[in-house]
Amino acid sequence: MSTDNLVQRVDQAIRGNRRFTISGMSDLFPKTSRSSLDTIVSERLEYHKLCAKWVPKPWFDDHKAQRIGTVLTFLQRYNHDGDESLPKLHGEDGGGGPTEGGGVGGAQMLSMPPLCNFEPIPHDHDYCERVVINVSGLRFETQLRTLNQFPDTLLGDPARRIRYFDPLRNEYFFDRNRPSFDAILYYYQSGGRLRRPVNVPLDVFAEEIKFYELGEMAFNKFREDEGFIKEEERPLPKHELQRKLWLLFEYPESSQGARVIAIVSVVVILLSIFIFCLETLPEFKHYRLFNTTNNMTRVIEDEVPRTTDPFFIIETCCIIWFTFELLVRFLACPSKMAFCRDAMNSIDLMAIIPYFITLATVVSGQRPQERPINERGNNQAMSLAILRVIRLVRVFRIFKLSRHSKGLQILGRTLKASMRELGLLIFFLFIGVILFSSAVYYAEADSERSFFKSIPDAFWWAVVTMTTVGYGDMRPVGVWGKLVGSLCAIAGVLTIALPVPVIVSNFNYFYHRETDQEEMQSQNFNHVTSCPYLPGTVGAKLKRDSVSESASDIMELEEGMLLSVENTHMLGNYHQQQQLQKKPNCNPLHNNNINAVSIETDV
Repeated sequence: MSTDNLVQRVDQAIRGNRRFTISGMSDLFPKTSRSSLDTIVSERLEYHKLCAKWVPKPWFDDHKAQRIGTVLTFLQRYNHDGDESLPKLHGEDGGGGPTEGGGVGGAQMLSMPPLCNFEPIPHDHDYCERVVINVSGLRFETQLRTLNQFPDTLLGDPARRIRYFDPLRNEYFFDRNRPSFDAILYYYQSGGRLRRPVNVPLDVFAEEIKFYELGEMAFNKFREDEGFIKEEERPLPKHELQRKLWLLFEYPESSQGARVIAIVSVVVILLSIFIFCLETLPEFKHYRLFNTTNNMTRVIEDEVPRTTDPFFIIETCCIIWFTFELLVRFLACPSKMAFCRDAMNSIDLMAIIPYFITLATVVSGQRPQERPINERGNNQAMSLAILRVIRLVRVFRIFKLSRHSKGLQILGRTLKASMRELGLLIFFLFIGVILFSSAVYYAEADSERSFFKSIPDAFWWAVVTMTTVGYGDMRPVGVWGKLVGSLCAIAGVLTIALPVPVIVSNFNYFYHRETDQEEMQSQNFNHVTSCPYLPGTVGAKLKRDSVSESASDIMELEEGMLLSVENTHMLGNYHQQQQLQKKPNCNPLHNNNINAVSIETDV
């Protein structure tokens, strides 16, 4: 049997039954060696790939001549007489005459001399092919060079988008949100401008950006355009142990252990605040005698706790935890300077300093008092005043809860963003207090029952009236005084009402920003992630899960995959040899993106 006839019969076997192997092909041609069959099959497969690039249709007899003619026209277009690095083209009739489509026979192609001076394909011609993208039944058409502007995205990377290629319809299919794809495609066409359609929700469009893999830069730019404030960068320590400790004590959401530590910290904070309030009950107070300068004795509250007091013991345990937490976070922080500038860390420090001052007072209070009575009494009075102030500072521990409470964090951001409005509110109140306190003082000056002895005394009444609290401890009694009081109340309502909506708007913004971000992180969209035409376990699973009316067509398309899977190593070696023979920048197939396993063309 001649070589041309053998090639024709092998080609007929491939087109007649694509579910074959090299072993099965050896049974059909027992007189031909396996190595020869491997070479012929590889050449025929490469020929099919070349034709499929320019005429992406299934291989039928009426299309064979058209495909061969297209390839020959392409070669003749650049004055090429042949190329040994290209796969040999053979006609089915084996003759040298023209084929049905008017092309040149396969024997004539075999007799062509080698190519020389192969010219590179112009850039405009490389990517002028059009691509059809089907998004849930709505078809979009664009050019390959439009998509290739962003090779790191899903649509711009041939290796990624080939998973969604449907060879039956010669298009890419995505079961995604259709209105969002208008903006996604415009992102490629405009060179990187991303605008969300008005009829697409924010979370849906954000999910589409992630699916099409537009990148972190595009997503951050989209968030900025939507009004989101850029999240502050959170640096981590470089040392592994410091990084683990920092995540455990600083970010409760980082791990389960960090959540446990956060819960323990919240419990200790609440316990400390509870003890701070409970020890002021009369049943738990301690009293002692206080000597005055007139040789008299007075019973006063003992501000210095005893070491055996249960409240002092519990307070000591809480302070041990606070100190340990603060020291660990300080030693593990990535920047000591930034750690010291943080307001929350200052609050943590203020929460533990009063205890050590009280502890020093306890130690000094146990020493024998050898000073004179007068000097000792003055020192005791001063110590009591200092201790009361120090004990008051302990109440700031409640702000430690903001580290673990999203609500307090939102409130803090709201107040920080509304500082201008708050300053405006205080300024309006200040003007009103000065104005109406002066007016009510002079309006009530002639009344013997007047509560306003001076203008500073009327400040309290003006503040209470403008804020519509109205304690009733001070009130106007005359007609003119009541008239001033009425105007003060009306002015207070109007003054407070002006900046409050801005503050409420800021609060709503930060609140919805936090809730929307949590929803976007918690939502899990189960969209199609791969095309059911892929070989292997992924494609098989998707085919089992979906109902397709063209199942027989899909099986027919996959018939030729077994050969490629069995001979992947052989084809890889063959492609390497072909690449070594080709000249750089002179490959007419460089724009044909082909899956080496499934033999699918990217068109």
